[in-house]
Amino acid sequence: MAEKSSSGRRRASDSEAAASPVAASPASESSFAPHDHDQCRVTAIAEVERLCAERGLRLTPVRRRALELLWESHRPLGAYAMIERLSAEGWNAYPPTVYRALDFLVTNGFAHKLHGANAFVGCTAPDAQHAPQFLICTECEEMREVVDEGVQAELRRALSERGFMATRLSLEIEGVCAPCRAGATPAGERLS
Repeated sequence: MAEKSSSGRRRASDSEAAASPVAASPASESSFAPHDHDQCRVTAIAEVERLCAERGLRLTPVRRRALELLWESHRPLGAYAMIERLSAEGWNAYPPTVYRALDFLVTNGFAHKLHGANAFVGCTAPDAQHAPQFLICTECEEMREVVDEGVQAELRRALSERGFMATRLSLEIEGVCAPCRAGATPAGERLS
């Protein structure tokens, strides 16, 4: 059973992390394989709705739409790209409004900010406190969030040995996914 942290988010047990329908094993090259992304998206949004109700949080229409845009694909989305999309859909999408929506999603564990790309992605484990690793393909631009407890433990050990206390722990790894390496995915074509 997972335990709750002070933020109200659960720390995933090893069996829960392994059973996650969205997060893939970092050792598995299939994490970039085509999948039923509609089901992936629907499941992720339903989980955030459940957590908001459970925690007494308001998933306002603009917050929900921001979340939906993040889950349209497994590609990071910048705030200004989101503003353009929302404006094109008729929303009053001013930067402060969008940044507040993104801040709500990140603060509550429903999304992550990729600092290297200055972009955002939906979180695959919003009910668990974790330090994800992000695998970002430089060819097709797809991204996968993985949680490898061994990597997390090694990072915590290395930080502890150096007397360093991390305030945010995530790892962004750029490379080329298996489908792109095999030539199965032309550059820029979606996998999901």
